[in-house]
Amino acid sequence: MKGFLPKEPPLREYQKSSPSLDRLQEIAHNLPKLLLTSQVQPTVESLTKDDLSIQEILESNSEREIRLAMVHLSFISHAYVLGGGKPNDKLPEVLAAPWVRVSKFLGRPPVLSYASYCLDNWFLLEKGEVCLENIGLINNFLGGVDEDWFVTIHVCIEHAASGAIEAADKLSRCDNTSNETEVKSLLSDIEISLKKVNKIFLRMTERCDPYIYYHRVRPFIFGSKDNPDLKNGLIYENQFSNEAQFFRGETGAQSSIVPTLDGVLEVKHSKDALRHYLNEMREYMPPEHRNFIERVENSTSVRDLVLDSSNLKKIYYQCLEELSKFRALHLNYADMYIHKQSQQKNPFGTGGSTIKGTGGTPFMTYLKKHLQETKRK
Repeated sequence: MKGFLPKEPPLREYQKSSPSLDRLQEIAHNLPKLLLTSQVQPTVESLTKDDLSIQEILESNSEREIRLAMVHLSFISHAYVLGGGKPNDKLPEVLAAPWVRVSKFLGRPPVLSYASYCLDNWFLLEKGEVCLENIGLINNFLGGVDEDWFVTIHVCIEHAASGAIEAADKLSRCDNTSNETEVKSLLSDIEISLKKVNKIFLRMTERCDPYIYYHRVRPFIFGSKDNPDLKNGLIYENQFSNEAQFFRGETGAQSSIVPTLDGVLEVKHSKDALRHYLNEMREYMPPEHRNFIERVENSTSVRDLVLDSSNLKKIYYQCLEELSKFRALHLNYADMYIHKQSQQKNPFGTGGSTIKGTGGTPFMTYLKKHLQETKRK
């Protein structure tokens, strides 16, 4: 498997069995029912501090199992913190300790990030292609068609983008000695791949209703940074010297696709709060992904190659056009799924901040700026 999805499909179950791992998996799988019956907090608070230990898989250095534990712990912790009427600002040690340990191993903060929400949270229904008709989710919160569709759309986008990522890797290694035909072919691969991405992204509205997304999906994926409902941060019991921590929530800005393509196509972002935010999002990516982005950024010379060749300009600008279409679609969805929903009366809760995205940013302002900077020639 190419792109930023795992080389092998994520594990659905631990390869080893132990009371603590079995318990962790059972709670994670039962989250929809536990949330529905307001039993997440009582269930977690009935446990002793070592009841969800992940020591065995850390000692075995089994990365696939460790990533599965990160998924389980992230979902349970977010359900505990955000699944009640009022957010909890303290996470019990039984969750905090293993979550911090597994996050350190993976080189990411202990928060539900895009990697655990999407990249490591799917399985194939049957052997074969990664497509919307053939994947399901390992974990969800309340469950249902809308939540599943929202996440599986992103999994399939990652798969569809694999051709662009492979081409970006090769293109970043090209220089003024490279064959122009090869450069043109790689740019064409990026354009074709992005067309596939946009075709999938256009299907979001088929089975993910904006009202359901805003009220039943979105509330669980916020973080503690710039979150008005957790303005004092989140305390991880007996971790970080019991000092409150502030981490961004899950957001598509933590996907490595667009930063890679921005890098190889040399789309420049102004040195402002937006640029700082985009760089901050890399802290939530798997280390190998952010290292890949940095290598692409530091080695590419595509614009120089394009400016020196009238033959390459057309396909280069076609790539930028497809990237702009993706960003325009994202902006449209943000308006449809968040901004417009925030204007309606809501019997189910707030859906989180109406001004800021799940990553804690003024999302409409940032998305518009992303689009403008991509279109800027």
